[in-house]
Amino acid sequence: MTFPFSRLLLATEHTEFDTGSERVAFDLARRYRMPLHGVLPMVSNAEYESIAPEAVLRAEERVFTLITQLRDEASSVGIEFDLRARRGAEPYREIIAEAQERNADLIVIRRRGRQSILANLLVGEMVGKVATHAPCSALLVPRSGCVWTNRILAGVDGSRATAGVAETAARLAAVAGIPLELVSVAVHDTADGRAGAAAAVAEAVAAARACGAMVEGRAVAGRVAETIAELSLASDADLIVVGRGGPSAHGRRFRLGGNAHRIIGLAACPVLVLKT
Repeated sequence: MTFPFSRLLLATEHTEFDTGSERVAFDLARRYRMPLHGVLPMVSNAEYESIAPEAVLRAEERVFTLITQLRDEASSVGIEFDLRARRGAEPYREIIAEAQERNADLIVIRRRGRQSILANLLVGEMVGKVATHAPCSALLVPRSGCVWTNRILAGVDGSRATAGVAETAARLAAVAGIPLELVSVAVHDTADGRAGAAAAVAEAVAAARACGAMVEGRAVAGRVAETIAELSLASDADLIVVGRGGPSAHGRRFRLGGNAHRIIGLAACPVLVLKT
């Protein structure tokens, strides 16, 4: 079994909030012997550059220092790291453009730059835009995040994305040698709701077992994001996997801007948002 991603892109500003994503990206590149690309976005525009050239120069010097530090850190652990800065008015657009140019299949990025007391801001604005509009999957990592070694929990919902989410989560679990738990949450605690959740789990478990994973399934009722986050803590899962969304009503439950935002913000571990 091979790791399901091969073209990693680390998006970082090398701040205290990026330590977890940098740690995870470096560890993945080292463990699975992959080259690592990186992008450091700089906020800039023509008007600002014309009226404050000295400030722009200082910013460029700072970015050069940050890039040198990151390259040195990667080199010290034997990682091939191709990192470059991109300038633009909106950092998320530069990250997405870099992912497109690199043909990345996974962006590794921090969860947020600063904490918010509002649930819908539990994911940083820039990060949320990256995860929503990226041409590939995104791994959102809190400052304390590490590569998973205990258990993976994946949320499935009966949409067309279910099999893909289950298969990717199974490959991640199999290559890491850890168990996988597949969970479907019935929003309404009714016979039909529970039956739908059970059917989604059964489909996902079959797909995961075909990939050789140690897997178990669970259908529960409750609030989706809160239930997923609580179950991940209870089961000592250190990675959560969800899909980015689908065309059906069930698929929209995990679309960024809704429950996926809340899952990412409430989780104590990294969350992988799959482009499905």
